[in-house]
Amino acid sequence: MKKKSSHKHQCSPTASLSESIVGCRIQHKWKEDVYSPVSRWTGTVLVQVSVNPSLYLIKYDGVDCVYGLEIFKDQRVQNLEIFPGEIASFRVSDTRLADQLLGRPVVHLFETEDGSKDEWRGLVLSRAPSMPAWFFITYEKDPMLYMYQLTQDYKDGDLRILPDSADDPAEVSEPREVCDTLVGKQVECENKDGTQRMGTIIQQVQAKPSVYFIKFDDDYHIYVYDMVGS
Repeated sequence: MKKKSSHKHQCSPTASLSESIVGCRIQHKWKEDVYSPVSRWTGTVLVQVSVNPSLYLIKYDGVDCVYGLEIFKDQRVQNLEIFPGEIASFRVSDTRLADQLLGRPVVHLFETEDGSKDEWRGLVLSRAPSMPAWFFITYEKDPMLYMYQLTQDYKDGDLRILPDSADDPAEVSEPREVCDTLVGKQVECENKDGTQRMGTIIQQVQAKPSVYFIKFDDDYHIYVYDMVGS
């Protein structure tokens, strides 16, 4: 059973901006600010965001959540190296199970520091691009975008599929038509302290059309919101 990892940021020449780096492995140094130490990060580029081609979704090794970074523009990214060529495709041994997971509410078990099990209710969003044995998932108590190999977790007894709600808003046709227009829209969200944060809706979840990915301007995490239920 896996443990929840931390969200925080703890060869070949760089590709030109005209080359696609989706599916490539990358490594770079990261310096949050002038007072922060430099750390080294390695990961896989999952997708280039269509509404903002400078933005890439990245899965870093040893980190469960997905990051959204303008890696060619962000000054915190230093000494970027890109290893050309797409990574080899992963085989999903149970395609039927993988398809059954999409759009479904689940309970995901994680091991805590004392060895006990912690239940996280979540929603399986989609297969992860460039890494098809992995899945995008989000959780009720932490609505960010995460990635796990959920078919293996299911076989290990660490994932339980819940029945769908009978009044699922994603099944209503009228709100779905409205939601189709939201990708690329700017959003404004109020923080608990009353301050405002701005962001962009970058992707719609095909299995749950009322659910969207949002990238806020002041954060490299990707957030997941139900725009009908909000």
